Amino acid sequence: MAKRLSLLLVVVLVFGLLTGATFADQLRVGLVLSEGGLGDQSFNDAAFRGLLRARDELGIYFSYVEPFDISEMEEHQRFFADAGMDLVIAIGFTHESALYSVAPDYPDTKFAIVDTVVDLPNVASLVFEEHEGSFLVGVVAGLMTKTNKVGFVGGMEVPLIRKFQVGFEEGVRWVNPNAEILVGYVGDFNDPGRGKEMAISEYERGADVIYHAAGGTGLGVIEAAKDLGFYAIGVDSDQDHLAPGTVLTSMVKRVDLAVYETIKSVLDGTFEGGVRSFGVADGGVGTSEFNFTKHIVPESVRAKVEEAKQKIISGEIVVTDPTK
Repeated sequence: MAKRLSLLLVVVLVFGLLTGATFADQLRVGLVLSEGGLGDQSFNDAAFRGLLRARDELGIYFSYVEPFDISEMEEHQRFFADAGMDLVIAIGFTHESALYSVAPDYPDTKFAIVDTVVDLPNVASLVFEEHEGSFLVGVVAGLMTKTNKVGFVGGMEVPLIRKFQVGFEEGVRWVNPNAEILVGYVGDFNDPGRGKEMAISEYERGADVIYHAAGGTGLGVIEAAKDLGFYAIGVDSDQDHLAPGTVLTSMVKRVDLAVYETIKSVLDGTFEGGVRSFGVADGGVGTSEFNFTKHIVPESVRAKVEEAKQKIISGEIVVTDPTK
């Protein structure tokens, strides 16, 4: 694995020289994705979009790696730190333990981690108010269901994903107190087949709108919805285009924005360790634009979503965060 990363580093260095850029002149960023890597159309892909934006707009040099297993996290983090990266970004809560081991050994290297808190002076912890965004898509589900049953499919049953579930449940019940909410966890973020099976099970029990918070596993939920004719709600990235007219909306979590702004803070000299939270108020979480479903989701439903959004911002609605 280290040899493969070294080769990637050499290739990118050569590319930089050929284009007139030098490694020494650029901010150097190493990105370690979560298990499953690119192509999940969700969490990892969102992080990578932020990296590409930083390359295009800020002129950074970057390298990245797609771990196969949680056991590799520390190795990858150390490799990038040893390679002289100015900033190492770890994507996902599964990096937490490794980063607590690595970051103290490299006090002059800046680190960032998404979706959990690592309380060290050279680590920026980038977290999201997923429960707030999930409340908004819960409003959509609660108003769009015809069977009065909706579903939730989670990846791993961990505190982070519980935030999605609880927020969704509260949004559904805010507009439809009598709706039944079916909940299932697959136990994996990269198993579309089992995600599809779980969604079919909930559909067969009556759910006609199913929200997933399951990374690559959730692609199976969307596939089931398309095949069987029920509605899905996407997560993290805007997934509406994956099945136009089937995915009602997506709970967009701006991991791309968090990655980009963290890189920019290093360039600006404003990088700080500590926690930065992204929520509804600052556009860190929210719904997609209903680009494929404006003819399906009535204006009254979209107006209710906007009402909920404004009430969350004002504090009139306080969505439960089960991790606190």
